Amino acid sequence: MSTPAYDAGRLALMLNELRLPTIARLWPEFAQRSDKEGWQATRLLGALLEHELAERAKRRIERHRAESHLDPTKTLATFDFSMVPMVSKAHVMALATGDAWLEKGATALLFGPPGAGKSHLGSAIGHALIDAGYRVMFTRTSELVQKLQAARQSLQLPSALAKLDRFDLIILDDLSYARKDQAETSVLFELIAERYERRSLLITANQPFSGWNDVFPDPGMTVAAIDRLVHHSTIFEMNVESYRRRTASDKQNSRRRQSSSDNQKEGATNMAE
Repeated sequence: MSTPAYDAGRLALMLNELRLPTIARLWPEFAQRSDKEGWQATRLLGALLEHELAERAKRRIERHRAESHLDPTKTLATFDFSMVPMVSKAHVMALATGDAWLEKGATALLFGPPGAGKSHLGSAIGHALIDAGYRVMFTRTSELVQKLQAARQSLQLPSALAKLDRFDLIILDDLSYARKDQAETSVLFELIAERYERRSLLITANQPFSGWNDVFPDPGMTVAAIDRLVHHSTIFEMNVESYRRRTASDKQNSRRRQSSSDNQKEGATNMAE
């Protein structure tokens, strides 16, 4: 039986129907090369499928990065580990692979004063996990609390929590800024309880656990939330001077040195005249 011949237009239609855009783009070039070099059919098919899968993976990562709301500049490549010597780079890189802790729904907790680099480090881990194939969401804790409270008021809280399950990791930034007198933060406890040992959380906070009574409605809920978070957790203490303050101080010192240098040059010029 002779093999049926397909014209280029029909092939394009079929590949479009099958949603194989990369093969549709590449097959003429690969077919020409195959004819010229005498490839076996399996080699041609394999090469086209490998490119299709690679492009799908790339597009999937791009979609996941867009939905994550992560700052594109806050990556591991731009994080200065020398500024936080108490943080083990090897430990962070292990977290960035995701396998062990995400599979058991473990938690990462980053403590330190404002400007210590907590949000940057959390975001950097998030970017690395997206590259590894996981889904991540970054959010200000107070913003998510407001959304969940609105969902509760409309009797949609279980549905809202279920939708968050699609994320392997949720990064709750600035938990300490969520206040029980500003929003009904019991929904935050429900999120923690819902994800406990199933889906992971990464939390940044300016205050240690002793200050969390200002976040949750009552001490019992605070203890219960902390108990769940620390059960399977990695904790980073980033007690260093504010990076923003250090940067501003360095710029100020640099301007002073430049001004002093300019004055010395001006004085030397005046003496020469």
